[in-house]
Amino acid sequence: MKPDLKQIQKPIETEMLVFEQKFRDFMKSRVKLLDHITNYIVKRKGKQMRPMFVFLTAGVCGQVNDSTHRGAALIELLHTATLVHDDVVDDANYRRGFFSVNALWKNKIAVLVGDYLLSRGLLLSVDNGDFNLLQIVSNAVKEMSEGELLQIAKARKLDITEDVYYTIIRQKTASLIASCCAVGAASVGSDLEMVSRMREFGEKVGMAFQIKDDLFDFGEDEIGKPVGIDIKEKKMTLPLIFALTKASWMEKKRIIHLIRNRSEDKKAVNEVIQFVKQSGGLEYAKEKMNDFYQEALVILGGFPESEYKTSLKDLVSYTIERKK
Repeated sequence: MKPDLKQIQKPIETEMLVFEQKFRDFMKSRVKLLDHITNYIVKRKGKQMRPMFVFLTAGVCGQVNDSTHRGAALIELLHTATLVHDDVVDDANYRRGFFSVNALWKNKIAVLVGDYLLSRGLLLSVDNGDFNLLQIVSNAVKEMSEGELLQIAKARKLDITEDVYYTIIRQKTASLIASCCAVGAASVGSDLEMVSRMREFGEKVGMAFQIKDDLFDFGEDEIGKPVGIDIKEKKMTLPLIFALTKASWMEKKRIIHLIRNRSEDKKAVNEVIQFVKQSGGLEYAKEKMNDFYQEALVILGGFPESEYKTSLKDLVSYTIERKK
């Protein structure tokens, strides 16, 4: 039987409960409106995979401590800030099935709330002298912004190669999971070599995670996000990139035309999806996803056995085998 999140959390059950309370405290403000909004954000939290990666990695490398808690909170604060800002950029009204901050309180307030969360994270680290953790996480936020901008620039031209796609997802998604693992290792006093190994482990997991996410767009597993969203947004993902490399010049021109000019048309989107499926794009992407997954497991295999390591391995499997 595949382990569920509750089982995976077992070794860090107490830490996660303490973290939830500490995270609420870190978000507190004297401004009533801000408190009201941050409470709303905390209430609709997701599966909390990022803190889990931080705590489990810390457990693999040493003893979870206050620095680990601050590191996990720093990542959540900065990541939440980027999500609030993302929803403004995307003009998104929903996030995880709930109304987004900008939908309820308008863009101006959402941008200011994102700024507040960023500054809370920075102060949390500066006030406690966690400069090494701040450097790791700030670098991830920089990478995420660059990845998003690169993707936007490429969506206009529709000229993404497989290498450029890997650069985008490495920056956009993998950098955050990599920073979770690096922070976990650094928070328990690991040497630079161990922090670097854990960062690399997290990056491989993040790459596999994003490819899995991109497969959902083509109706893989039939649940999760609605089909064809990436195509509508003119995002070139791995299954599509591979299919286009296999297509004839005429076919490629036709598909690019559909994406560029008819991406709002359901029939055209379905045509692109069928083209990708028939070209073996999904199988190719799954193969690449599994390569990253296996590379992550090899890195983790080099660490001593423990309940933390078992749970971390299960958490990686969970992210790759999830249905949504």
